[in-house]
Amino acid sequence: MALIEIQHVNFQYPEKQERVLDDINLTIEEGEFAVICGTSGCGKSTLLKQLKREIAPHGEKSGTIYYAGTALEDLPDRVAASEIGFVMQNPENQIVTDKVWHELSFGLENLGLETMAIRRRVAEMANFFGIQQWFRKSTMELSGGQKQLLNLAAIMAMQPKLLILDEPTSQLDPIAATEFIGTLQKLNKELGLTIILVEHRLEEVFPIADRVVVMEKGRIICNDSPQNVAKQLKEYDYNHPMMLGLPTPVRINNALKVNDVVPLTIRDGRKWLSKHFSNDVRALKSGLSEKACDIVLEVKEAWFRYEKNLPDVLRGFSLQVHAGEIVSILGGNGTGKTTALGVLSGLFKPYRGNIFINGKSIKKFSNGELYRNNLAVLPQDPLTLLVEKKVHLEFDSIISVLKISKEAAKEQLDEIIATLGIGHLLDSHPYDLSGGEQQKVALAKVLLLHPKIILLDEPTKGIDAYSKKIFAEVLQTLKTRHVAVVMVTHDIEFSAQYSDRCAMFFDGDIVSEDEPKLFYSGNNFYTTASHRMSRHFFDHAVTSEDVISLCKHNQQLEPTTSPVNV
Repeated sequence: MALIEIQHVNFQYPEKQERVLDDINLTIEEGEFAVICGTSGCGKSTLLKQLKREIAPHGEKSGTIYYAGTALEDLPDRVAASEIGFVMQNPENQIVTDKVWHELSFGLENLGLETMAIRRRVAEMANFFGIQQWFRKSTMELSGGQKQLLNLAAIMAMQPKLLILDEPTSQLDPIAATEFIGTLQKLNKELGLTIILVEHRLEEVFPIADRVVVMEKGRIICNDSPQNVAKQLKEYDYNHPMMLGLPTPVRINNALKVNDVVPLTIRDGRKWLSKHFSNDVRALKSGLSEKACDIVLEVKEAWFRYEKNLPDVLRGFSLQVHAGEIVSILGGNGTGKTTALGVLSGLFKPYRGNIFINGKSIKKFSNGELYRNNLAVLPQDPLTLLVEKKVHLEFDSIISVLKISKEAAKEQLDEIIATLGIGHLLDSHPYDLSGGEQQKVALAKVLLLHPKIILLDEPTKGIDAYSKKIFAEVLQTLKTRHVAVVMVTHDIEFSAQYSDRCAMFFDGDIVSEDEPKLFYSGNNFYTTASHRMSRHFFDHAVTSEDVISLCKHNQQLEPTTSPVNV
């Protein structure tokens, strides 16, 4: 039985000529796990919001969406509110109460349930999601992963029949993201819950989906099982941007052009490697880059707490960053990474320790001096930087304080706009953009300041794989200009490929740091999909490019009739 039927739906935002959704036709069966993917700005989030009428964006719409055979606009308010659950990308935007148990009961109280029924459902959800230990905590004290799990539990307490999620793992560390996806799979398999998920990180969700829908410029270009979509996308366009976003085993198989069943999971990928390749050459020569001698940013033994009576968040935090170096700081949610970035930027003042910019104490800089041609920060939420009604006005506001000629400003701006591919967004309102597009616009504002040091908090959040490649090219250009980059990130695949140094943050300080190959090959869980797929076979292969290169170095074996057990 079809739970959702989308028939000839078109949508365009006010004052826009092009359609964000262009003749969308899609049927989701009851009990299906459907994944919708595509490049940033292709219409994924807009499509999801059309399914939840309370948050549907304003604009010109045509076509009809049916829920269980009834047009969405004709559903009773109670059915629309309780049976269609929606989990947003940013957990902060969805939590509305002060305590965890208040949040769990909030939706049920609004539905008018009796007290005993509310208590029973709240207790059931707290046990199912394992949140008994923080049941009475303030929601402000929760980590990003806990907040997202609480959002899911609060929605599930209302016993929905359809669960819609818009990039729910974008702000979670890799382990928390894997656990969250595992919970979704459990809800789908054990409760028969219909799930529609938009996601850029396809490594875990692609293999477990019943259906994968690929969107491009507001249209659906693929709609089939994961195996078939992997094949169809390659036949549709081998150089399609979404090819970069497919799971690691799929991308490695495509690059090596092996004529066999495409592996979707790490387990299948391990068997596939052993079946088709030898491992006479187990490792490539390390591509260590020479570290620049000049230190442009240094923090020494910094201690920080938010309030006098609260525990320390930073405990002797120390770090040195060299000119032209890209440093990734990684770690679990709630470990203090963003706080560390705040201290490095001068936003937070440690009560002990020192920060130096080019050998000069940060305390001796005025704000105007510090943030002009010295240091720039891209926060986790790009909307904190976007304050104008049009994107082009955002850039005008920066140019007005740069004190350079209009010709020079235009030349610099045109170069940044072309590099990031955001020319078509100039007349848009920043709040009408997708999360990935907002991130690009905020980055463009930061780059206009020509900083020597850039601090980035989750810069690849909400960005598709192709846009990440463009962003990486920007970082490489900054390196050639001897700009130092420090980024806090949960994107281990990106950091492994483009960082010069990776640092693990834990318990208020950096506990280990190394170049990416040694850093990730030394980890068992907190490592890349490529390393998990190939570590039984190759040494220090932490990116898909590493695995592909090693496979090409080794003699290809004759295909066997059955996979080798590993």
